[in-house]
Amino acid sequence: MESAIRLAISVGGSALAALAVCRVADLLARFADARHPETPLWGLLRRCRTPLYVVVMAALLRWTYPMASPDRGPLVEHAEAVSRFLLLCLIGGGAWLTVRTVAAVVESSYARYAGRSRDAARLRRVRTQVTLIMRVVSVGVGVIAAAAALVTFPSFRTLGTSLLASAGIIGIVAGVAAQSTLSNLFAGFQIAFGDMVRIGDTVVVDGEWGVVEEVTLTFLTVRTWDERRVTLPVSYFTSRPFENWSRGGAEMTGAVFVHCDHTTPVALARKHLEEFLGTCATWDGRAWDLAVTDTSPTGITVRAIVTAKDADDLWTTRCAVREELVGWLAREHPGALPKVVTAPAADAAQEEPLRSRREHGLADRAAP
Repeated sequence: MESAIRLAISVGGSALAALAVCRVADLLARFADARHPETPLWGLLRRCRTPLYVVVMAALLRWTYPMASPDRGPLVEHAEAVSRFLLLCLIGGGAWLTVRTVAAVVESSYARYAGRSRDAARLRRVRTQVTLIMRVVSVGVGVIAAAAALVTFPSFRTLGTSLLASAGIIGIVAGVAAQSTLSNLFAGFQIAFGDMVRIGDTVVVDGEWGVVEEVTLTFLTVRTWDERRVTLPVSYFTSRPFENWSRGGAEMTGAVFVHCDHTTPVALARKHLEEFLGTCATWDGRAWDLAVTDTSPTGITVRAIVTAKDADDLWTTRCAVREELVGWLAREHPGALPKVVTAPAADAAQEEPLRSRREHGLADRAAP
């Protein structure tokens, strides 16, 4: 009975003390956030309350549990197991708290930088780098925490000596076996710091255009225009050519082709296009043009050039211009629409009398 009371006091006191520490830390972060609204750091640090509670709770229990254990009894028999469990909780909570704290600092720094910078391309580059750095930090902290947890077991501690002795051979074997994974890992760093592709860039891969939605150390996700997600290994972007429409700026120029008849009033069409673009919300006003770029025995090809601030607006502008030109020709100049000859060809029986009449007519005109 006495041991149960001691255990209840130990667990309850540790829980209340940990709750008080977390509450004080939360109030201090809230107060600092109100005093310094220019930075989101303190607000982001409030997300560390749960891992902080785990760390403080595990630390207090490791300190108070031996005091609650009498010289004999079931608590003494399981003291080593409980101590190891609390140590594992402390290691896991510490890793969790470290990752949350680093994430808060990095996100706060990025938010402050984004508030000062107006360069969208550079913001996408920094965002990509920050995302990959956070993933590297998370993986590194996780590996260190796992190693520290394994060392707490005596059997793994003994095994570690032999593993370190053969680390060279194991490293070579692992490098050969994980060649593809390592290539993707290094390709991820190359993409992040080589400024090849960034989160938010508009790219064309395998004939599909979309926006880069996520970049990790091993794969990259592209969201296509029809809301599909195309997942590609990052080594794809370092070993194959691809189009990056956001490189050097998101502004784009597009063309619209309309097939017309030879009688098309090109000058009037050019004037109508200028008037229409003045009312088009997605046209950025940088440039436009309309010209005949090709001709054939059956008609001409009219090309309209328009500009927009990004790929989405360019697509909308091209569709609007195409619809307007076709509609205007159908309303105002229906004769300018392309024609398809559907009249049947004359047969030989009909052609012979016509040929005879033409020949006689030529002979009559030639007679003196």
